[in-house]
Parts: sequence; C-alpha cells; structure tokens
Amino acid sequence: MGGGNIYNLKKVQMGKKLYVGNMSYSTTEDSLKQAFAAAGTVESAQVITDRMSGRSKGFGFVEMATDEEAQAAISMFHEKELDGRKLVVNEARPMGERPPRREGGFGGGRRFGGGRGGDRF
Repeated sequence: MGGGNIYNLKKVQMGKKLYVGNMSYSTTEDSLKQAFAAAGTVESAQVITDRMSGRSKGFGFVEMATDEEAQAAISMFHEKELDGRKLVVNEARPMGERPPRREGGFGGGRRFGGGRGGDRF
C-alpha cells in the first residue's frame, strides 16, 4: 500500500515543476526566479547550459511551491515575452529512457581535415 503513496507523491511533485523554453540566452537563473515570483513562491529556477561553453541552451526549469502557483505561472508566462523572447511554459515531463550514447557519431565532425579551406579547388 505504501508504494501507491510514493507514486502519488512523485505525481504531485511533477505538477509543480515547469519547463520554460525559448528563453533568451541572456536570461539568468536569478532573472527567471524573479520573473516567476510574480506567480507565487519559486522553490528553484535552473537555466540549462552547455557543458563545454557554459552558454545557456535557451531553456530551463522552474519549480513552484504549489500546484496552484504552477498553474498561475503557466497562465502568466506561456507565450509572454521575457528578455525579448516569447516563452513556452508548460508542466515538465519526467525524462524518459534514452538510448546509450555512442562514441563518435556525426556531431561536430570537424576534428579532422581542418574544415573547408581554399585547397579544395
């Protein structure tokens, strides 16, 4: 019987966590937290950054204190401008299973050959 309570607790907590997309690269965790405070108590605000460059990826997460405040934040900020960008705000979904990463791949294939220099002609 206790397992059902744990599931319900997780479900309730997910309702408070919001995905915030299409953010300006200049938006900081502090400015995000300040803006969303207009909808209620902000438990946490996180701007997702690139590991290598440290630059914002243009999205983040805000966790509100209650479900009601989370819904108010969605109503207040979805498709509204912050730092010059129209935000996408909705309930965060749990991260699903992701396939294991392969080494190599097609990303950033500029390690060899030096790019497209003039010597190609």
